[in-house]
Amino acid sequence: MLLKDIRDYQILFLGLFLVLGIGTRDWTLRPELIGVAIATSLATQWILSLVIGHWSLANNKGQNPNLRSALITSLGLSLLLRADHSTTMAIAAAIAIASKFIFRVGDKHFFNPANFGIISALILTPDAWVSPGQWGEEWWYGLLFLGTGGMILQRVGRWDTTAAFLGSYSLLEAIRNLWLGWTWDVYWHRLMSGSLLLFALFMITDPRSIPNSRIGRVVWAVCIAGLTFILRNYFFVSTAVFWALFALAPLSILLDVFWLAPRFAWQEKDEEAGVELLTPNS
Repeated sequence: MLLKDIRDYQILFLGLFLVLGIGTRDWTLRPELIGVAIATSLATQWILSLVIGHWSLANNKGQNPNLRSALITSLGLSLLLRADHSTTMAIAAAIAIASKFIFRVGDKHFFNPANFGIISALILTPDAWVSPGQWGEEWWYGLLFLGTGGMILQRVGRWDTTAAFLGSYSLLEAIRNLWLGWTWDVYWHRLMSGSLLLFALFMITDPRSIPNSRIGRVVWAVCIAGLTFILRNYFFVSTAVFWALFALAPLSILLDVFWLAPRFAWQEKDEEAGVELLTPNS
């Protein structure tokens, strides 16, 4: 049945954002790179699920390929990552999916796959880049992201993570703005970013890789906001949010030890390597 799973809505919304970005923002994104990202993600998910499933048959823990997860990852990569060559996009997609199977503690992966693929491409290839300002500052993009992201977060119950991240990051920027004596239009300019909203609504809220407890998620999101603020304002890293999430992803495992809570499960439970929201990813 179509759209019977909340992840179907994620796929629909991310696909809509991709079409919208290409149609209204004049992105220099070649369609073949989107195809490479999708094909590589699906193929990698299928192959690794079969391999892991074969190894796990003795324990009756075989895994079925979760193609929703792979499609969400590929759409996230297509939205955020830019490359000159298809091999770069293929490398990013393959590494993104593989990270779910490799970097695990128990039955939980702790890296957001799309984020891991983006950072890996930036490190390993010479032609990959991310354009944080690609959405501009039009207010209606923000309303669209808040509406669609809010619908998903309401269903999965992860509004606390988004609120903690945006609230703490906004507070830090406000304090800095006051300290420097800047006008408030500078402050709003730094916050009115479509990419920042996409990250806060669709990537940092991945329910399968973030801390399980509410207090753990709040602490984790505040730490990511703090590191993002430092990297952006003192090291002038334009892609600070992605590096901050990548660096602090393993912290979620430690927070799960401090604050025990049941792990998130999708409505249709499946034995798989994990699934993510965006990408921003997912």
